[in-house]
Amino acid sequence: MTQEEELHPDDVQQHLREVQELLARQKVVEDLVHRQDMPRHELVETLVHKQHEAALQTKLDELHNADIAYILEALPLEERLYVWDLVKAERNGEILLEVSDAVRESLIETMAPEELKAAAESLDADELADLAPDLPPEVIQDVFQSLDTEGREQLRTAMSYPEDSVGALMDFDMVTVREDVSLEVVLRYLRRFDDLPDHTDKLFVVDREDHLKGILTLETLLISDPELEVAEVMRSETVISFTPEDEADDAAQAFERYDLVSAPVVDGEKRVIGRLTVADVVDYIREESEAEILSNAGLREEEDIFASVWDSVKNRWAWLAINLVTAFVASRVIGLFEDSIEKLVALATLMPIVAGIGGNSGNQTTTMIVRAIAMGQVEQSAMQRLLKKELGVALINGVVWGGLLGLLAWWLYDSVSLGAVMTGAMTLNLLLAASAGVLIPMLRQRLGADPAIGGSVMITALTDSGGFFIFLGLATLFLL
Repeated sequence: MTQEEELHPDDVQQHLREVQELLARQKVVEDLVHRQDMPRHELVETLVHKQHEAALQTKLDELHNADIAYILEALPLEERLYVWDLVKAERNGEILLEVSDAVRESLIETMAPEELKAAAESLDADELADLAPDLPPEVIQDVFQSLDTEGREQLRTAMSYPEDSVGALMDFDMVTVREDVSLEVVLRYLRRFDDLPDHTDKLFVVDREDHLKGILTLETLLISDPELEVAEVMRSETVISFTPEDEADDAAQAFERYDLVSAPVVDGEKRVIGRLTVADVVDYIREESEAEILSNAGLREEEDIFASVWDSVKNRWAWLAINLVTAFVASRVIGLFEDSIEKLVALATLMPIVAGIGGNSGNQTTTMIVRAIAMGQVEQSAMQRLLKKELGVALINGVVWGGLLGLLAWWLYDSVSLGAVMTGAMTLNLLLAASAGVLIPMLRQRLGADPAIGGSVMITALTDSGGFFIFLGLATLFLL
């Protein structure tokens, strides 16, 4: 392989392939040894097994925790558990935080209470709060008792906030300094740390009661005269901070808008109680994006791709049941016009086009609306204006593309009236799709429900039934 062809050392796909190759090679060689009739067969088999196991363990030791988590998610259950047993125990806690909820459950099921306790005790309070819901209550109780007073209070605090709040995302590992000390004192203080907390780009300036007074960026600290006091160079105006009760979505938007790396979290009296980092925000955004994709497809929760058949069935059945009902409704709509279809067979070939284009248009609209809601760009008062705009878009698309389909229908079946019906049906169904695409997510938001859940399923059901009814109804009225 040439230098240009070499893969990046952090290419997780390459790491996955290497682990899969080691697993496959181990299985092949052990099968061959097992089939051979030789002296000391069991000893040879054990030595071969240990050799491949050592190679695999060496590979795992070189990988980042996040890469191991990715590999575990991509392996079938039997291989996943085998690799998991080879991971060093001191890394278990961090890796459990990195894997998806569904895969985490499969790993925790195989761990003894002592192993779970050791993994949990290796984590900070904010990380432990993320893992706690998946751990057995007796393990959490043991871990809670093993914490010092400060750790217990931090864990209790972190677990008291809803999942979608800043309080659930914040961590307690931060650096604070006083405003009445010199920068030289601050530098000496920082040198006492073995490591600064991850994503430390600024220090939080506080008074004796931990009230937030301002921020001191590391850049300012390094380039300013060490004899100056913190109060002289700190920034006290336009400091962006959050409270634990703030919505995580709002915080994520602020991080994106102002290019933040970290920000203080303060209580009602402006005391600094934690901080929010870009790593926490990125993880939250990724989880929310994955949840939205799944909910749009009608999946109730994240699913382990190698989960058992029964677990997958339980996760998918709800919206499939709804789909069954809506499909039955659509079939009954077609049944109402059986006589019309028998008299004009062309209707059977053209009606899926009307329904399909309507469903696609509706999904485009609802995707834009859900995104705008998630970004905080849409209020309920804007519903009428958005509906008017989307109806205008649908009307133009209906006339243009419906007209084109009408011309094609005229050419194929030599019927001007059939082409006109095709154009009219397409336009009306696109108007229906636009209305549904705006109203469904916004009404769900008004009712306090997630506007993204099942959106595509509902839109498709409505445009299928509506499209069939409109097209076949117009054809019955004007063609027969």
